[in-house]
Amino acid sequence: MTPLRLHHDAWIVVCDAAKALFLRNAGDVRLPDLRVIERMDAADHRRTSEEGSDRPGLLQNRSAPTSAIEQTDWHRQEKDAFAAQVAGRLDLLHRQDRGSPIILVAPPRILGALRRALAPAASASVAGEIARDLTKHPVHEIEHLLTAE
Repeated sequence: MTPLRLHHDAWIVVCDAAKALFLRNAGDVRLPDLRVIERMDAADHRRTSEEGSDRPGLLQNRSAPTSAIEQTDWHRQEKDAFAAQVAGRLDLLHRQDRGSPIILVAPPRILGALRRALAPAASASVAGEIARDLTKHPVHEIEHLLTAE
């Protein structure tokens, strides 16, 4: 992982499918000092058997045999919905404080969902992306992992 330049007042969003940390650099590029501004948690996930119907349906075609319909991935939908909530909150924070660069840190699938859900203005301020899950690390370790050479 290449080290990032964390400018003063940069937003760093570290998230996965269940938790998001909104961090702010209170330091500067040489000596970053990440502070937790806000934390978001996703609603508890229910079991798949509690989520949907009993089994996937069938589609009757006119000129071909019957086709199976893929079962809905309810957990995937919940993850995408949480990523959209995180992006919405980040959009609001960005509107209140224009000009601050944004660093996104998330697993690849969540990172893609964040990218799709961000407003154009906030998306233009994204200065870096790291496709990695760092939500289980303490803040001082996140700081070190992002800036270590």
